[in-house]
Amino acid sequence: MAYTIENAVRSALGDCMNVQKNESVLIVTDDDTLDVGMALYKGAAEFSDNVQMTVMLPAKVDGEEPPDPVAKMMALYDVVLCPTKRSLTHTDARRNACKTGTRIATLPGITRDVFIRTLQADYHKIAKRTIEMAELLEKAKHAHITTDLGTDIEIPIQSFAAIASTGLVLEKGKGGNLPSGEAFMAPDEGKVSGRLVIDASIAGIGKLTRPIVIDIVDGSAVNFSGGEEADRFRKMLAEYGDDAFRVAELGVGSNDAAIITGNILEDEKVFGTIHIAFGNNIGMGGTNNVSIHCDGVVTKPNMWLDNKQIIKNGNWLI
Repeated sequence: MAYTIENAVRSALGDCMNVQKNESVLIVTDDDTLDVGMALYKGAAEFSDNVQMTVMLPAKVDGEEPPDPVAKMMALYDVVLCPTKRSLTHTDARRNACKTGTRIATLPGITRDVFIRTLQADYHKIAKRTIEMAELLEKAKHAHITTDLGTDIEIPIQSFAAIASTGLVLEKGKGGNLPSGEAFMAPDEGKVSGRLVIDASIAGIGKLTRPIVIDIVDGSAVNFSGGEEADRFRKMLAEYGDDAFRVAELGVGSNDAAIITGNILEDEKVFGTIHIAFGNNIGMGGTNNVSIHCDGVVTKPNMWLDNKQIIKNGNWLI
């Protein structure tokens, strides 16, 4: 299949969302992602007789709620795709729409290049791999992650269910990212400890020029070092109060078509990476409903689940 935006649209709407003729489709986009939004809007006419698009101003940070009229619209459609600059994944608008039965794919920070390259991956293979990792996380009680750069973090994972974000959003009321490919979960709240060294990228900052070192105590980031980007990250979280510093997520990337580009939507899905997020974890079953969710991607990790090594220097051992 040729790598064109039209084929990527067909893959997104057909393979990943399985849009049917009798289903209504809403595209939620903004000024910064309008090219992908318009491509999805035009392409959706092949699949549905009821397609609408709404354009809003770009949000300031990931996890910020969309305007109330947009949130209400999202709950009125069978299928919603959200190519937006900032993530709508961890918002009440997304959660409430899913509760009404809407299938939602969020595409935060999507670019034309990322969309064309990653939406033509084999999502059935990605799904199999992702589900296998999610099942391992689900059964485990404890994760331990290290890297040669200094990450050494203990993550209890008994309290919440693991989620397989496969890229196949086929069931009523389901939501996920596109592109996708990650197994993730909320860690036990208030219990993560150790040192995290983020070396690839951070949501809202992009590809890092040097690693950021974060010390975590009792589930919250307490110290940041690593120059200007570390200070920017700390200030970005501080704007939303103490709850923004709480560890929200452990994720494992499983998409072999994804590469590190500085776009967190793609970076956190890269096969062989892990990511740790801070802030909102409501969508994973947690209690921290702060208006920000920021992921940091770590390359070449070692990961043990209940003392059994699952990943070695970024290579899966399962």
